[in-house]
Amino acid sequence: MKNPVEIIDRIQTAMIILAGIMLIFIMLSVCLEVVLRNLFNTSLIWITEVTEVLLLYITFLGSAWVLKEGGHVKVDIILSRLSPRKISFLGIFSSIIGIFVCLILTVYGFKLTMASLQNGLYTTSALEIPMWIILIIIPIGGLMLLIQFMRRTLRFVTRFFIESKKNNTQFEG
Repeated sequence: MKNPVEIIDRIQTAMIILAGIMLIFIMLSVCLEVVLRNLFNTSLIWITEVTEVLLLYITFLGSAWVLKEGGHVKVDIILSRLSPRKISFLGIFSSIIGIFVCLILTVYGFKLTMASLQNGLYTTSALEIPMWIILIIIPIGGLMLLIQFMRRTLRFVTRFFIESKKNNTQFEG
């Protein structure tokens, strides 16, 4: 059996690839819409709605991978002035906040998805997409982001104690 970390990494890689494919699809479909409107004075009814849904999917499919790669916004001007131990402490603190936010997002996203499935809710637009299809990405993406924040917390805790040990060793010698 494969390592759970490797499985999570593969899932995140698949999710970011899918997000990239969706982004390319959005780009091509919006270009098609512009051409159709400007040259043929017509449009495709589904492009705007599908684009909106795919943007939601792209956000939740890619967020855990972006966190893993360190691509989320951070204030480098402040972090560059801090010691590695303080950076690790701030990383632990922000990761714990992220864990709680993702936990809430995942739980309530799941409840909302299940409620929309059980109640048979659909969008009020022309496509009448079942709401659960739109919402299901929230608990999936939230769970993956939660797992990544947990991994990040462990990494920062390890660094924090390594830096603490280095500081104690410097004073002993």
